[in-house]
Amino acid sequence: MFSPDYVRLVLNDNFEDAKAMLLSPLMAVHHAHLAMLAAQQIVSREDARALRAALGAIDLEAVRGAKFDGSCEDLFFYVDRLVADSCGPDVAGRLHTARSRNDIDMTMYRMQVRVFVLDLTAAVLALRGSLIELAAHHRETVFPAHTHTQPAQPSTVAHYLLAVIEQLERDTGRLLAAYATVNRNPLGACAITGTGFPIDRVRTSQLLGFDGPTGNTYGSIATVDYLLEAASAAATAVVGAGRFVQDMLLWCTVEVGYLRLPDGFVQTSSIMPQKRNPVSLEHARSLASKAFAQLAGLATALHNTPFGDIVDSEDDVQPLVASGFRDAARSLELVAAAMAGADINVALMRQRATENWVSITELADTLARDRGLSFKTAHAIAASLVRAARARPGEPLSALFAGASRAAGHPLSMSDDELAQVLSPEHFVEIRRTPGGPSPEVTAEAIEVSRGALAEDSARLAARRRALAEAARQLRQVVAEI
Repeated sequence: MFSPDYVRLVLNDNFEDAKAMLLSPLMAVHHAHLAMLAAQQIVSREDARALRAALGAIDLEAVRGAKFDGSCEDLFFYVDRLVADSCGPDVAGRLHTARSRNDIDMTMYRMQVRVFVLDLTAAVLALRGSLIELAAHHRETVFPAHTHTQPAQPSTVAHYLLAVIEQLERDTGRLLAAYATVNRNPLGACAITGTGFPIDRVRTSQLLGFDGPTGNTYGSIATVDYLLEAASAAATAVVGAGRFVQDMLLWCTVEVGYLRLPDGFVQTSSIMPQKRNPVSLEHARSLASKAFAQLAGLATALHNTPFGDIVDSEDDVQPLVASGFRDAARSLELVAAAMAGADINVALMRQRATENWVSITELADTLARDRGLSFKTAHAIAASLVRAARARPGEPLSALFAGASRAAGHPLSMSDDELAQVLSPEHFVEIRRTPGGPSPEVTAEAIEVSRGALAEDSARLAARRRALAEAARQLRQVVAEI
C-alpha cells in the first residue's frame, strides 16, 4: 500500500489530472496497439477479440467519476485492472506485449499537445481574421504613430494593424511547424530500447493520426524538445498579442480616446455609474501573461533534468501544459471577439495626426528630394522651422520657412498652401509607397495578401483536423474488424 501522504500529495492529484486529460488518448492507444498486435499475429485472433470486448465494455464516464483509493498506482493500472476483470488476467496481460508505460505516456502527451497546438492555431487565425477586416475599413484612417511613447510620424490604422497581422502570420507558421515536430509517434519504443517482437510502428502511427513514428527509441521516451518547441511558439504568440492588447487598452483611455469596445465587452463600476471599463481586454492581457508564465514554467521545470523517462517531464507538468495552452487560446479568442466590433474614432485620430509636428519629416524629405539639398541640411531647416513656430506662434509658416532656410545658407521659399500640403498627414502616408509602407494603395495590396494567407492557413489547419478525424474513424473500423 502507498503511504497516505504520498496518496494525498501526489497520486490522487495525478489520477484526477489523468482522468480529465488522458483517458481518451489512453483508450485510443490501447485500441491501436491491439489492432497492430492482431495484424502482426503477435496475439491470437481469439485473444484480440476478447481484449476488444473488454476495452469496449469500459464505462468511460464511470472511470471519470472514480475516486482514487490507493489500490493502484495510476490511471493506466486502473484501466488495466478493468480489462483484467473483464477478460481475465492472462488475456489482459497480452495487451501489454511490446510496450511500456513509458512509450504509452509519451504517446498520450503528444496526442494532447497536438490538439492544444491546433486549438491555439485556430485562435490565432480568428484574431488574424478580425484584424484584417478592421484594417480593411481603416486604410485611410491616419493617426500619429509613436516611438519611445512620443508622437513620431503619421501612419494609418491599417498600417499598424498589418504589422500585428504579419506577426500573427509568423505565429501561425511557428505553431504549425511545432505541430509537425509533435506529431510523431513514440509507441513501440517501449521502456527505452524497443522490442524484439515484430511490431509495426508505422501502422500504429497511422491509426493514431501521427505523421509517422519517432526515430531513436531512447530519444522517443527521453526527449522533451517537442514540447518546448510547441510551448515556445505559443509563448511567442501570447507575448506579441499582449503587446498589442496593451496598446488597445491605452487607446481605450478617455485621455487617448481612439477606441471604443462594443457594450458586450465592457463593464461598469459598482459605485461610479459613468465608468465604461474595457475589462475584456484586461482579462485578455492577464490571460496572456498567465499563459506565458505557465509555458515558460515548462522550460524551468524541465531544465537540468536527466535525459530519460522521469516524472519531472511527465505527470507533474501535464496540467501546466494544458492550462498554458488553454489560457493562450482564451486570450487570443477574446481579443478577436472584442476587436471585431470595435469602433475607432477616425476624426480624433486625424486631429492628433496634425499636431506636434509629426509630419515634419516629410518637409525634410521634400527639400532633399525636390530641391536638391542634402538630407542633413534639409533636416536642419525643418528643425529650425519647428523651433521658430513654437517661439512665434501665429506667424505665417511661409515666412518662418524662408527665415529658417536663409539661416541655413540655402534661401528657399514655399507658400503656406504648399507647406500645408507637404505637412498634411494624408500626404505623408500617401507618398510612402515603400513595400510594407502606410500608403492606402500599399496597404490595400497587403490586406489582400493577408486574406490569401489566412485562407491558406485555415485550409492547412482544417486538413490537420480532418486527418486526425479520419485516423480515429479508421481506428474504429479496424478494431471492429478484428
